[in-house]
Amino acid sequence: MSTSQHKNIFISGGASGIGREVALRFHKEGWIVGVYDIDAAALEELSRDYPDIITGELDVTNYNQWEEALADFTAHTGGRLDVLDNNAGIIGDHDIVDQSPEIIKKQCDINCTGVIYGARAAHPYLSRTPGAHLVNMGSAAALYGQPHITPYSASKFFVTGFTQALDLEWRKSKIRVVALQPLWVQTALADVDAASTKRLGVRITPEQVAEVVWKAVHPANFFERQRHFYSVSGLDLTLRYLIRLVPSFITRNVNKFVAG
Repeated sequence: MSTSQHKNIFISGGASGIGREVALRFHKEGWIVGVYDIDAAALEELSRDYPDIITGELDVTNYNQWEEALADFTAHTGGRLDVLDNNAGIIGDHDIVDQSPEIIKKQCDINCTGVIYGARAAHPYLSRTPGAHLVNMGSAAALYGQPHITPYSASKFFVTGFTQALDLEWRKSKIRVVALQPLWVQTALADVDAASTKRLGVRITPEQVAEVVWKAVHPANFFERQRHFYSVSGLDLTLRYLIRLVPSFITRNVNKFVAG
């Protein structure tokens, strides 16, 4: 099979944590996998362990680097791109008055601008690949605004709105746009001083998230293709639907308790 016939996935921020597990999940299935990250040491380790995974450095807040990284990766795929996984993201914790202006800006730049840049730069490749997907990494922190991780929570509301809007905008390009909305995952990102990590626990594994990414880009039928948001655990799925059903004052008080 030629490289242009192999399916492929490009993962931003994929050298560690969730991104790495997504890379390994798709690699196991024989996909061409591209992992691009700002962490040179983690990229080197991944390349050493899996030399056939394509790697490169990428600062997602730099649009030129997005264009260069995608051009580099698609040179290995015959110009095709089946899946872009907008995985890169960071978090800052503590009350907003205790977060530096620099970390506040960085969360917005990476979690919001970086996601838009990735989508825009990838569109020419995705639009010429039948069945293409854009996967955005959202969070259950976007179900209701979370104190003590306020900029992060707000940035994930952005991802939700961006996913909804882009799904409609890209219908003409036949690109399916989806987002995951998990609770806390067992990665360095969950190592924060937020009461919700203790009240809800950090139970989801990166492997579980990777499995849902795999499922999301393999919709089984017409009805599954109409779905655009994915939970990972039973708890975050329950929370997602309860927030839609219960009165807002109850939702507020539940989140007040969870957030401490």
